[in-house]
Order: sequence, then C-alpha cells, then structure tokens
Amino acid sequence: MPIEQVDYADGDVALTGFLAKPAVAPRAAILILPTIANCNSPMIRRAHMLAQEGYLVMIADFYGVQVRDFDHALELAGPLRSTVGGYRQRLRAGLAALTGLPQAHGLPVAVVGYCMGGQAALELARDGADLVLAASFHGLLDTQAPAQNGAVRTRILVCHGDADPLVPRTQVMAFWEEMDAAGANWHFHAYSGVKHGFTDPESDSRGMPAIGFDESADRQSWAALLGLLDEVVG
Repeated sequence: MPIEQVDYADGDVALTGFLAKPAVAPRAAILILPTIANCNSPMIRRAHMLAQEGYLVMIADFYGVQVRDFDHALELAGPLRSTVGGYRQRLRAGLAALTGLPQAHGLPVAVVGYCMGGQAALELARDGADLVLAASFHGLLDTQAPAQNGAVRTRILVCHGDADPLVPRTQVMAFWEEMDAAGANWHFHAYSGVKHGFTDPESDSRGMPAIGFDESADRQSWAALLGLLDEVVG
C-alpha cells in the first residue's frame, strides 16, 4: 500500500505529513501523532494497519527536520514542548492539514498517538479539538495546562503500561482527577508489568530499560482502539 507525502506548515516551519489511504471509501480520518522519533517505520506500519481497517490516515510531523537518533530527537522535542501554546499550535497544524484534504471532507476525525504522540493526542483533547476520539498509547499524562471544566469535547482512550517508569501512578491518579474535574468521557486501560513502548516490536532491541514490547498488551490495546472507533464512528 503506497504512502503519500503531504506538505503543510506551522507558521514559517515547513512540515511533512505522510498519508495512507484505504482501499474503500474511508469511515473516518485519523491523525497519527508519532513517537519522539517522529515518522518512522513503526508509525508507517500503524498507518497502514488503520488504513486496512477503512480509515484515511495521516502521520503528523513534529519537527520539520529528519531525526538522526534518539539524542537528536530529545534536542528537538524539548523546545517544541517548552510552551503549551506553541506545542498545541504545532499539533493543530497537523490536524488542519488532515482535515483540509479533499478526501477528509465531512468525515469524523480522531487522533491516535504513541509515546510523545500519546501526550500530544491528550493535549489536543484538553485544547477542545473537535474530535470523536483521542487515543494515547504509552503516552505521558502530565501537562502544563490541565483541561478546564467542559473543555474536552472528545471521547478519550488511554492504553498504559503500569510498569512504565515515565508515567508513575501518581501521574495516573492526577490524570484521572483532571479528567473527572473537566467532565471528560474517558476510558483507561492499564496493563500490569508492562513498560513504556509496549506496542513496538522493536522496543526490546533499543537497549533502554524503560521500554519493552508486550505482545498481549499490544493486541489488547489495538482491539480497544478498534472497538471504540467502531462505537464513535458508527
């Protein structure tokens, strides 16, 4: 299945999205918010998986430059996330690029994020984006700007590894309380003994103790996403 380049911008920052189209008329449009490594083979794989389920899918671009390695990704991510307003503006640019495509006209829209992208999906939800679903897979749950009461307009799905050292239970509890205070409609799936990055089969080869692939959590979280998409898209 081919993937197409989509050129867009956030102000004067040129960005490049990647689009996967279904073989049939799309059920909805989905923006994938990628990991801190930006668009890579695991994200392209997910885009194809969602396209095979009948969705029009675009992978957003966080930085506008090619990521060389993990250290370079950290250098790029820090400034991007330093101000919540600038971060959300970059995310909104990707969302606008997807919804502005002729193929996306009139379709319901969802966002699905992985790791840093999971946090990004929740930032769009907190910012009141007009979505049917914001889904986070092993994403960070903290924020500089907690959701205000009534601001969250979308359903939320969080799939979380309970052994993720980047997201301790104190952060989980704070997120639950934030979402309740905002009146959000949220689902939270936690998998015992599961680390950060559990959906990526390559996690175990990266030499980072915080991350690890978990076949069961990957399978169950994917089923949760597809099931909730069926519910909200119809």
